[in-house]
Amino acid sequence: MSVETMMETLEETAVISLTETAAEKLDGIMREKGVRESHALRVFVSGGGCSGLQYGMTFDPAPREVDTVFMQHGVPVVIDPQSLQYMEGATIDYVDSLMGGGFHIENPNAVSSCGCGSSFKTKDQAGAGGCSSCH
Repeated sequence: MSVETMMETLEETAVISLTETAAEKLDGIMREKGVRESHALRVFVSGGGCSGLQYGMTFDPAPREVDTVFMQHGVPVVIDPQSLQYMEGATIDYVDSLMGGGFHIENPNAVSSCGCGSSFKTKDQAGAGGCSSCH
C-alpha cells in the first residue's frame, strides 16, 4: 500500500498519541529528509534492549495491509499489530534539554523501563532480563 493510498484510508482514532512537540519535530525531520509527502512514521517494538523489549521509529514508504494507520497533528503514523499490543495508549513526546534532545515514550503497558528509556518490560515479563549498565 502506498502512503497516498494509506492517507485516503486513515483511521479516525489514534491508538497511540504524538504530542504537538513530537509532531513538529518529526515534521521537520521528514521535510529535511525529503520524505514528508511520501512516507509515514512507523512506530514499533522489537525484542532486545536492557529490559527485554525496545522501541523503534522509522519512516516507511509502504505500510502493510495489517498495519493500523492514523494521523496525529498532521503526521501519518503506522503500527503493526504485534507492536500495538505493547504500545496501545502510549504517548510519544520530544524533549529538548541541556543534555540534548530526544523522543520519549510514556507507555501505560510498561511496568518498568531501563534507565536509558528506550527499553521496557510488560507485566508478562516482570521477572525477565535486565542489565546493570542503565540502572
